Amino acid sequence: MTRKAGIERLAEYRRQIDDVDLRMLHLLNERTSIVECIGRVKQDLDLPIYEPKREEDVYHNVLSNNRGPLPPDAVQRIFERIIDEMRQVQRVRMLERDGNRKTNVETDHLP
Repeated sequence: MTRKAGIERLAEYRRQIDDVDLRMLHLLNERTSIVECIGRVKQDLDLPIYEPKREEDVYHNVLSNNRGPLPPDAVQRIFERIIDEMRQVQRVRMLERDGNRKTNVETDHLP
């Protein structure tokens, strides 16, 4: 392979990576929207954000369906991070919702 051909191939692979990154971003945002809905239900039912059994189910799902080349330990670490970020989203949204509820309760008595 010539240097020029190699550089062109790298550029094409990088375009493919950019495309995959954008699709992953879209999916992560879609997942986040669903997590926000789950958080509202949990808050309404006074359920905890952290559910170890559910997290185990998520890990089992992704690890048992992983066909590589990403090794299982890498999949586990990636999903640990994703789940951690999703928990943080739920915490923030719940706090925001609690703040809005308190504000509404405080202003309910106003004319």
